[in-house]
Amino acid sequence: MKFIAEINVMPLKALLDPQGKAVTMSMKNIGFREISDIRIGKHITMELEADNREIACKKADDACKKILANPIMESYDFVVKEV
Repeated sequence: MKFIAEINVMPLKALLDPQGKAVTMSMKNIGFREISDIRIGKHITMELEADNREIACKKADDACKKILANPIMESYDFVVKEV
């Protein structure tokens, strides 16, 4: 069966997000004063083959742990859907 995993990787809340901080300041400079604390991460989509959804979720989780996210600096979540 074919599945699609939608993965979000974000910097940990305890860590400084310099890119998010820069965008937050830019928002204020162009008039969006009500916007604050922007955090910027990655959105990843991937197709994968698996016998069932449970195995597809395990594969997506393994990919996140091994290469897509750095657990020291980032957290992740994902949703796996059958195509």
